[in-house]
Amino acid sequence: MSASTQAPTREAALALLLRQGEATAAQLAELLGVSVQIMRRHLRSLEDDGLVASSSSGEGPGRPSNHWHLTAEGHDQFPNGSENFAIGLLTSLADSLPADTVQTLLRQQAIAKALDYRRRIGTGTLLERLERLVELRCSEGYVSDCHPEPDGLSWCMSEFHCSVSRLAEQFPVLCDQELQQMRHTFPDCSVERVHWRLESGHSCGFRITPRGAEAAQFSQDG
Repeated sequence: MSASTQAPTREAALALLLRQGEATAAQLAELLGVSVQIMRRHLRSLEDDGLVASSSSGEGPGRPSNHWHLTAEGHDQFPNGSENFAIGLLTSLADSLPADTVQTLLRQQAIAKALDYRRRIGTGTLLERLERLVELRCSEGYVSDCHPEPDGLSWCMSEFHCSVSRLAEQFPVLCDQELQQMRHTFPDCSVERVHWRLESGHSCGFRITPRGAEAAQFSQDG
C-alpha cells in the first residue's frame, strides 16, 4: 500500500473510532474496505504513535478480540472549537466593554497565569526554571526552546508554534499581555521581546536577563 493510501486509511480509522467509541480490527477493515491484516498494521502504527489503545474482550466463541479505542492524544487530533469560542468571546467583550476594562481583564489573567507558572517551575537557577517553563509551554501547544545569548548573561526563549496564533492575529493585545506574563514569571529578571511572529520571522522570542545576585551567579557558572 502506498504512503498516499496509508494516510487516509489511518485518518478514516481514527474518525470511525471517534464516532463508534470502540471497534475490532475486523469491523474497521470491513467498514473501510481493506483486509484485516492491513487494518491491524495501521492500528499497531497508531498505537505506536500513542493515538489508539486496545482492550481484550472474551465475548462470543473463539479467541478473545482486541477492541480498539482512541486515547486522549487521539481525541486531540480533532479540532475542539475552543479557539473559535475564544475568538467569539473576546470579540463580544471588545464590543461590549470599554477598552480599559478589557485590558484590565487580560492583565489579571496574565498575572494569574504567571503565578501558576512560578508555582509549577519552583525555585532553582534561571536555567533550571527556564527548562521547566519550556516543558510546560510545549505541553500547552507551544513549540518552545531556550538557548544562551552571546553576551553570556542572557537567555533567549523562542516559540516556533503558538497555540493562540489566530487569537493573537485578531487581538494583538494578547501578545502584550504575554510579555507581561513572562515578566511576572521571572520577576528577578529583565524580560524583553526580541522577535515577534506578527511582525516578521517564524517565531516569537524573549530575552531574559537575570538581575543582581542571580546575574553574578550566572556569570560565574558560565
